[in-house]
Amino acid sequence: MAYKIVTSQCTVCGACEFECPNAAIAMKRGTYVIDAAKCTECEGQFDKPQCVTVCPVDNTCVPA
Repeated sequence: MAYKIVTSQCTVCGACEFECPNAAIAMKRGTYVIDAAKCTECEGQFDKPQCVTVCPVDNTCVPA
């Protein structure tokens, strides 16, 4: 499974893009999106997905 960014809640701060160990997050059409093919939910690298950890808005980076 992968994570997704709830665009209506995203503040476009960019924190998640730089923390993603798989380069799965990128800016598209003015907001950030997660490429499901690259997202591993940070399994084997971190205890919790890094997008969730660094996002300043709760429930913005959620399971797809």
